Amino acid sequence: MSADERRAMIVHAVLPLLVEHGANVTSSQIARAAGIGEGTVFRAFKDKDELLDACTAEALKPDHVLDAIAEIPADQPLEDRLVEAADALGAHLERMSALMSALHASGRVRHRDPKSPRRGARRESMVAIRAAVVELFDPEEDRMRLPPEQLAGLFLTLLSGGRRLAPDVEAPTTRQVVDFFLHGAVEAG
Repeated sequence: MSADERRAMIVHAVLPLLVEHGANVTSSQIARAAGIGEGTVFRAFKDKDELLDACTAEALKPDHVLDAIAEIPADQPLEDRLVEAADALGAHLERMSALMSALHASGRVRHRDPKSPRRGARRESMVAIRAAVVELFDPEEDRMRLPPEQLAGLFLTLLSGGRRLAPDVEAPTTRQVVDFFLHGAVEAG
């Protein structure tokens, strides 16, 4: 196994532990989860901080959500395509949020550096996700009131803030969010 493959294997083994234990995960737990010795972990990563940074970078990658969106059949109705995309994006955001919350709760707080390479990666990730969502609108472009690029931006904005309601208000389902996006708040009369 190459050094890069070993690092990737360790990161994938450690991600679930980080969600459970945050930064308090021990090197023996890391080694056990990866099926390797503790010394091997620290030959692959100079220290625990470097491993945690690699795990965070992996969690931020949009690969899973991009693959899921790419698999959505273009011949499905637009509403169904958008529901599938929203579900995939929701799962991605949940994984990221769970990891970041666990790390933060365990005391690992990283201040945002505007020059951080991770910030650029986050921007690239959002650009890639937006481009994938644009493709969902492309087959319907002639029926749309706005260009697919704008629709994708609006859809992603709605998804990212659409679930943050007061605790006493029931969150809308994914299908309700998509229906609202496509048809608005007023019943056709």
